[in-house]
Amino acid sequence: MDAPSLPGVWRGASSGEILSLFRDAPDGLTKADVMRHTGLSRTTVNQRLDGLLAAGLLIPAEEEARTRGRPAGQFVVNRDRGVLLVADIGATGLRAAVCDLAGEVRAEREVRAEVTAGPQAILTIVDELFTEVLAAARRKPGEVLGIGLDVPGPVDFETGRVVSPPIMTGWDRYDIPGWFRARFDCPVLVDKDVNAMAYGEQRLRYPDVPHLLMLKIGTGVGTGLIASGKVHRGADGAAGDVGHIQVTVDDVAEPPICRCGNAGCVEAYAGGWAIVRDLREAGRDVATVDDAVRLIRSGDLVAVRLARRAARILGGAIADTVNLFNPRVIAIGGQLAHTDEQLFAGIREIVYRRSLPLATRNLQIVRSDLDPHAGVLGLAQLLVDGIYTPARVQQLVDGAVA
Repeated sequence: MDAPSLPGVWRGASSGEILSLFRDAPDGLTKADVMRHTGLSRTTVNQRLDGLLAAGLLIPAEEEARTRGRPAGQFVVNRDRGVLLVADIGATGLRAAVCDLAGEVRAEREVRAEVTAGPQAILTIVDELFTEVLAAARRKPGEVLGIGLDVPGPVDFETGRVVSPPIMTGWDRYDIPGWFRARFDCPVLVDKDVNAMAYGEQRLRYPDVPHLLMLKIGTGVGTGLIASGKVHRGADGAAGDVGHIQVTVDDVAEPPICRCGNAGCVEAYAGGWAIVRDLREAGRDVATVDDAVRLIRSGDLVAVRLARRAARILGGAIADTVNLFNPRVIAIGGQLAHTDEQLFAGIREIVYRRSLPLATRNLQIVRSDLDPHAGVLGLAQLLVDGIYTPARVQQLVDGAVA
């Protein structure tokens, strides 16, 4: 039997590189598969696999064959060697989960919570949910190998601190990683929510698409960029902030004030909070973005008109991004992505009309397949990538065989 088709180009024989082959082959590989794919000798392959098995990073597939149907003679990544804790924090709610080392959710909880309540209030809730999901998955805090959180604001990725967030009152430069390090002895990753969503979408739904743009239209408007298969954060973590591009709208005499303090931002017209504002001014009984979505889906004339205007404004901003970035896929998530075609038709029309033909000839504009779980799944994938770096894998192998 031929080895499975595995992506990427083989570059070496380190333990981390060998393990990467198994990560790309969830059904498992045999020693012969590894030799055939890498060209390494049987002795070298045996040495690398012995080290990975001793470190608990690989296990014989027969240990899982009864439940997963894998044939004997294969090895698979030990997805239960530890767990990951992740929390997707939005403007008005948060989702926390415990995941295995394949990034699969094992237990999950979701609650309503206003991010404007501040870091201590929100992180206390996250702590409580982490305790719940660990108990539900029957895992202990000492088994946690990584923690990931995403937030609806700009993040200095190196420090894990939010910087001058427009809507996250009290969060500016708060030490989010430090909050968890007191209780968990593991790395803590913090990123912008749409970056995590974009990474999850690309890794799990479009692995062969190296350039992807994720647009989240919920309470606010956010964008995440995947360039050459990696999150593109920019020099200081501010890349992709389409929601705060300032635009001119023909039928508006006085541009609305955005939550960032500027006037006339894309989000001030097309964000969920802005549509709720305009619907209430028009006399509609709405209090939340979900209320606005229901009104749009019901065919309310004012709600539909506002949704179509939002689509045109978003389309213009995205068209400029397409010309600059040239993604192959634009995945759209968030509450307003569930308004049937009211939003998508307008965005597609403007993007295809205003972008360069070369940039749109293969462009796909689609609803996110993972929404609303894209953030949680993307965080898990980012954490797993950090745990399985070649240097980290080699440390684990050296510690096991010493």
